[in-house]
Amino acid sequence: MESDETEAVELDALDRQLLHALQIDGRVPFSRVAEVVGASDRTVARRYHRLRSAGVLRVVGLPDARKIGMADWFVRIRCTPDAAPAVAAALVEREDTSWVGLASGGTEITCVVRAQAGPVRGSLLLPKLPRTSRITAVTAQCLLRIVAGESGWPGRLAGLDPEQAAALARPAGPGRAARLTAADRLLLPVLARDGRATAAELAAATGWSESTVRRRLEELRRSGLLYFDVDVDPLLYGFTCEAVLWLKVAPGELNGVAAALAGHPEVAFAAAVSGAANMLAYVVCRDADALYDYLATRIGALPGVREAETVPATRLVKRAGATPPRRLSPPVPPGSGPGPSPGPPW
Repeated sequence: MESDETEAVELDALDRQLLHALQIDGRVPFSRVAEVVGASDRTVARRYHRLRSAGVLRVVGLPDARKIGMADWFVRIRCTPDAAPAVAAALVEREDTSWVGLASGGTEITCVVRAQAGPVRGSLLLPKLPRTSRITAVTAQCLLRIVAGESGWPGRLAGLDPEQAAALARPAGPGRAARLTAADRLLLPVLARDGRATAAELAAATGWSESTVRRRLEELRRSGLLYFDVDVDPLLYGFTCEAVLWLKVAPGELNGVAAALAGHPEVAFAAAVSGAANMLAYVVCRDADALYDYLATRIGALPGVREAETVPATRLVKRAGATPPRRLSPPVPPGSGPGPSPGPPW
């Protein structure tokens, strides 16, 4: 049961501006946001801490998989409903998993597993899965290319006008190649829990000075090794229906479908993947009727989409980074099970 504080959270215009600003730069100073939106530093900071304390907002700092020699695999585990909680709990405990969720009413578990890249160094993905006959099928598909969602779900990118967004963008500049060090590996777990951890907190974790921490953060960001993401519940924006779409696309139409998905405001994330269903899209819609309309009029109209499998999201039990935020609980019809657990998954 969520707390009354969580249930009572509502976004106003300033909240939406703050969330948009954090998506542009997860560590943007509150003073800079305040300057751009015309509010006080104290007010902006108070809004952030209110949302974070309510458990519906997190900023996380994460390493880019490919730049550290890793590959992400999207794994689907079909099982009997009584086995799903135990299997999901086992996956949550693994350090190499993220975005562990129940789907299709609890008869399927989806997750991302990170493994060493390359055919020689590649590691086996699922040797530690619970051994039970109640798991009926397992498939794993490798992420080939992200085609939408790297800048965040469009639904939360409407708080600022273009001029304000441009003012908060990080200045472009050359980035030098970098490698993760042993001290970086002490830094990353702290950022996975709180991407806005202070320089003092990061210095305590690494043994560096605060100035060294700031300089190293900038190096990692400019090299692309480190990026920041914002985890916000779409229910705050009035979106109650989420689903994973597994699309079978003709190879010659992949680029066209990718470009189309990148322009759909419903798409929180999309990627080309290995396997028969070679395009994955995670969509966020107002409700089930809106999802139907999206499938019928947008996906159905894309040349090259031969088949589309729709897997409704049921509940998310692990996200990227460390402990996930609490989720808001929308009303659901009796007997329909838990409501959707919002949040673009990858």
